[in-house]
Amino acid sequence: MVETVSVLGLRQRRRLERDLHDGAQQRLVSLALTLRMVREQLGPDAGEAGLLLDRSRQELDEALKELRELARGIHPTVLSVRGLAGAVEALARRAPLPVEVGGLPAHRLPEQVELAAYFVVSEALTNVAKYASASQASVTMTVRNDHLEVEISDDGVGGANLDHGTGLRGLTDRLAAMDGRLEVESEPGRGTTVRASIPWPSGGKNGSGGGANRTWT
Repeated sequence: MVETVSVLGLRQRRRLERDLHDGAQQRLVSLALTLRMVREQLGPDAGEAGLLLDRSRQELDEALKELRELARGIHPTVLSVRGLAGAVEALARRAPLPVEVGGLPAHRLPEQVELAAYFVVSEALTNVAKYASASQASVTMTVRNDHLEVEISDDGVGGANLDHGTGLRGLTDRLAAMDGRLEVESEPGRGTTVRASIPWPSGGKNGSGGGANRTWT
């Protein structure tokens, strides 16, 4: 039953992400192009009308940014295109501190496993950047026979708590629905380690092997 609900949820996420991309996002992009053409036709002496158009274009750009972030949060496109390894490497590259990655699966994993692992890494690295005052972090994955282990560590101030904030708590609920678990070890002054155990769905196949360690700065 849990697996069926999980599969249906993945299909709904994919459909919603696709609808946002092919529908609302494309219409906003088309509108942005139209506004740009109108602004260029008005020229540099457009006065108040030009200023209104410039502000409208800025607001539209912000709306597009928010829509893209929303779509990524529903079902990240990079995960569909590049798999878990490529998606995690992209997260590491975007982080504002050096992040070493290791053990990333060499092959694709079951989709719900990849999605859960991606969001664990994304939320953990976001928390590192916002709260940890860390100088470096690491992401390590280990593929087992029946589950994927994910560990994110940093050398920051520690003191993280699952009861504070909604991000990690939401991940705990997501993993619990898959019979997985999330643990946080974070003594004050000794950094933070987030560990997740994500089981394969029934009949799921694991990805053999892992990649070499890399550090993105």
